[in-house]
Amino acid sequence: MAFKLLVSLLCILIYTAVSQPYSPPYPQELINSISPTLSPSSSSFPPAPTASTESFQATSLVPALFVIGDSSVDCGTNNFLGTFARADRLPYGRDFDTHQPTGRFCNGRIPVDYLALRLGLPFVPSYLGQNGRVEEMIHGLNFASAGAGIIFTSGSELGQHVSFTQQVQQFTDTYQHFIISLGEQAAIDLVSNSVLYISIGINDYIHYYLRNVSNVQNLYLPWGFNQFLASTLRQEIKNLYNINVKKVVVMGLAPIGCAPHYLFQYRVKDGQCIEDINNMVMEFNFVMRYMIEELREELPASNIIFCDVFEGSMDIIKNFARYGFNETTDACCGLGEHKGFVMCLSPDMACNDASNHVWWDQFHPTDAVNAILADNVWNGLHAKMCYPMNLEDMVVLSSY
Repeated sequence: MAFKLLVSLLCILIYTAVSQPYSPPYPQELINSISPTLSPSSSSFPPAPTASTESFQATSLVPALFVIGDSSVDCGTNNFLGTFARADRLPYGRDFDTHQPTGRFCNGRIPVDYLALRLGLPFVPSYLGQNGRVEEMIHGLNFASAGAGIIFTSGSELGQHVSFTQQVQQFTDTYQHFIISLGEQAAIDLVSNSVLYISIGINDYIHYYLRNVSNVQNLYLPWGFNQFLASTLRQEIKNLYNINVKKVVVMGLAPIGCAPHYLFQYRVKDGQCIEDINNMVMEFNFVMRYMIEELREELPASNIIFCDVFEGSMDIIKNFARYGFNETTDACCGLGEHKGFVMCLSPDMACNDASNHVWWDQFHPTDAVNAILADNVWNGLHAKMCYPMNLEDMVVLSSY
């Protein structure tokens, strides 16, 4: 009798549990936070002291900012990898908001930090630096990895990195996570209304073409190599479009022919940039701009813009005094002629004031240059860089 009673009670409990309505893994309040009118969740990096949490809950122009790229926008991915390409020690980060190294290859902020604040968002955390909770991902993630290139093996001599293709896969996995956690429509709304920022390609020259890896220079003339890179990037953008990525900022390449590393390598004495290298960069940017114009027509629901970093950077180098710089050839941190021989390794190798330098280390600009370039991406404040529109026009004039 007691046994039959126990079985009956178990059946009632099981029926009650099964008949309860399904509760999503995250509350509706979190799903609603895709809307810019609600306050954002915390992230691995706090907003800058001048931009309080309250400020971006009222002014957020997009739900999130996602970043794919290389060391120009890496905010800490490589801190978790076995690689020589790391920026997790001082003097990197000495002029950042926390005055501590974060993994950014700069003395302070990188361009996407400034753009996040422009969009009304907190600084975007590294994909590898968060714990997978939607609350830490819903306002954006940074997948960028120093050393990464469009070609899978570019930069591999430095150690581990997350390649371009792998970053796209990480973004796809994140999108799937959003679908499971928030529901399909909420995930589509989040991704389609957010901005994806892509800054990659320079390592395919620094660590592949210019080093003639696999005898590539005999297989491809620079123009053919540029076409190959652009076609690969084009296909990945289309893949991202197929998972509802609609707003994309594609950055061109910087004038690395003016970087301290190549001024040292080519034993430049007059401060002139290496023309052959810069010509390759300009050709790539030309191909990319044309490719983006074609993609805009091919993908009618997209809003893709191309921003020519070469143009903006050369305007700074040529008109350095107008921008407040007095050193355009020597890095702030490094050793050797132009401080371009040995990478930045210790505080003793750095100058006292990076704000008047264009270059922070062998290849990367200072925080001051990043701020100017970010302004140009946002609204062309100092020089026109973006085509057919700037980022402000993209997000303000959109139907979000």
